[in-house]
Amino acid sequence: MTRTLWHHWINTYRRLDSKQVSDLDHREIQYLTPASSVPGESPPPPPRVFFGREELIEKVVGLAERLTPIALIGVGGIGKTSIALTAIHNDRIKQRFGDNRWFIRCDKFPTSLTHFLCRLSKAVGTGIENPEDMTSLRPFLSSKEMFIILDNAESILDPQGANAQEIYEVVEELSRLDNICLCITSRIFTIPPNCETLDVPALSMGAAHDTFYRLYKRDEQSHSVDDILKQLDFHPLSVTLLAIVAHHSGWSTDRLTKEWGRQRTGLLQTEHNRSLAVTIELSLASPTFQELGPDARALLGVVAFFPQGINENNLSWLFPTIPNRVNIFDKFCTLSLTYRRDGSITMLAPLRDYFCPKDPMSSPLLLTTKDCYFHQLSADVDPDRPSSRELRWITSEDVNIEHLLDVFTTIDMSSRSVWSACASFMYHLYWHKPRLVVLESRVNGLPDNHPSKPRCLYHLSQLFGSVGNQVGRKQLLTHSLKLWRGWGDERWVARTLKLLSGANRRMGLYKEGILLAEEALDICERHGDTAGQAQCLGTLARLLYDDNQHDAAEEAISRAIDLLPEEGEKFEVCKCRRVLGNICRSKGKREKAISHFKVALGIASSCNWHDQLFWIHHSLAELFSKEGRFGIAYAHIERTKFHALNNAYYLGRAMKLQARILYTQRKLGEAKSEVLRAVEVFEKLKAVRDLESCRRLLRKIQTERSGRLR
Repeated sequence: MTRTLWHHWINTYRRLDSKQVSDLDHREIQYLTPASSVPGESPPPPPRVFFGREELIEKVVGLAERLTPIALIGVGGIGKTSIALTAIHNDRIKQRFGDNRWFIRCDKFPTSLTHFLCRLSKAVGTGIENPEDMTSLRPFLSSKEMFIILDNAESILDPQGANAQEIYEVVEELSRLDNICLCITSRIFTIPPNCETLDVPALSMGAAHDTFYRLYKRDEQSHSVDDILKQLDFHPLSVTLLAIVAHHSGWSTDRLTKEWGRQRTGLLQTEHNRSLAVTIELSLASPTFQELGPDARALLGVVAFFPQGINENNLSWLFPTIPNRVNIFDKFCTLSLTYRRDGSITMLAPLRDYFCPKDPMSSPLLLTTKDCYFHQLSADVDPDRPSSRELRWITSEDVNIEHLLDVFTTIDMSSRSVWSACASFMYHLYWHKPRLVVLESRVNGLPDNHPSKPRCLYHLSQLFGSVGNQVGRKQLLTHSLKLWRGWGDERWVARTLKLLSGANRRMGLYKEGILLAEEALDICERHGDTAGQAQCLGTLARLLYDDNQHDAAEEAISRAIDLLPEEGEKFEVCKCRRVLGNICRSKGKREKAISHFKVALGIASSCNWHDQLFWIHHSLAELFSKEGRFGIAYAHIERTKFHALNNAYYLGRAMKLQARILYTQRKLGEAKSEVLRAVEVFEKLKAVRDLESCRRLLRKIQTERSGRLR
């Protein structure tokens, strides 16, 4: 067909109204399309190094075969373009669309409707120059099946950009054409509503590993490189840049590890000026981000600073001075700069490293956030209340607060407010999420004359005790006691003596513990501290009980109960009833024991004290197992595991008790399995006494099993 005849057919099409065009039979459309039409542009080649995207590519290919419009959405450098190019060169796509596969880079022309239509017309080969609107392009675009990729479409679809609405309408029309599969890659979620949206995730560990070593081109492999890839959240561009830089520089894996430790993501820039920074700054240059105002970048810095990101429920009290904070955080997610995970707004590790303030003291917004966290920590923990608000808050924010304190105890070591917050944090953890913290070295490194050191040592010792490390607990308390004595603060001396006596009890040092508890009791009596006296008597009773002085223990705990008021001090009443139940159980007073356990259980249940509920069910399991009622005993063990929550030490104690009961029943195989699990827990926690008792039980089990085999 001659070019003159082709123009004749085009003019004929232009005279048809939209209904006549839509009514044309598909075969007539193909007939009107000349075989020698002006060719479009061939798509770029697919990436040579490409791992771990098989499932996504299969989805894209399947959707394309059904002519379903597709949107690949994700942060810059996540691999959207690579997925699209791999799909467009897929054999099934080639077979379905032939040469009618087009690829348009939307960030390579000015953002206007005119430029977009010209680029579209040229790319697909309509032969029409400078189209003013879609009218002249519709005949060609409707004439055959096509696969069209709009790459980096955020540059034309950004709602704050020039001609954004007009361009969006054209793109939406393309997505509605039933002969075209439109594939959009974009950093923003502003896409036609009928697109099938595919969020592009980071690579798997294996795919990141394969990608790195294919580009690194050296035989040596190292676990340290895998650690770096993990720190990059397996972000494809970051992995690729790291491999290229290491390859071009001729670095060994050891040298690469050292350079990463020194430069972090600043390392990710190749000799050809490809860098992570350029990719990130491209997102920040978008009109939508610019519209967010001067606080936006600082907010990203705060999100980047915290390992868990920012909890969406905390936006109002963390950023009270920013009125449009909710909208800003929504836009961050729309721009793929952040994403939502488990109720928090966070970002990929390479972006965190890039945005995180290099000098936290220079970020006013981060300092304000720090003060907000510290204010929350200043709230007293009252054990006589269920404390549901504090519970929800500290259990979801503990990692963020720990990181905040880890940083500021280093750069602002002389600040009393920082160390006061550190002590309060450990106290909150002790009540609501017992575990060890990375702040141990910071606390021990404080000068002894620092006013916060003895309190920090005291609360750190509580965390050591909560995981069964009594040796470390005793060392911390001994140091704290020395400081309190030197300062003449008898109230804190009494508190520390009470905890230290408890540490000695758990280590089997009953005589030493009794002396310490009695000294603490004398101080409380001298100061008229009734609640303190009851606590000391409770500790003394537990020491006497463990030392098999059951009558003396019963007398001490009865005195403690008499000192406690009828209302209030529920927590101490609960503990005393539990101790009295154990004493009665050991003295053969079964009914009295159960009666005391029931009282303790009622108090603990009403206040949702998981630690007390754990020990009450632990005692009941021991009681019923000694009676041979193993079914009931196991039911109580299951309750202990439930109330252990995430406390590894409590779970270890539950396993140890279960192993003892199984051994009593001569279920040696099951007992061995359970005690080995407990040994593993106690080894990690350095819970020496519990570990020794488990190993003794294990030796008994192995000896008895060997005897059976003989």
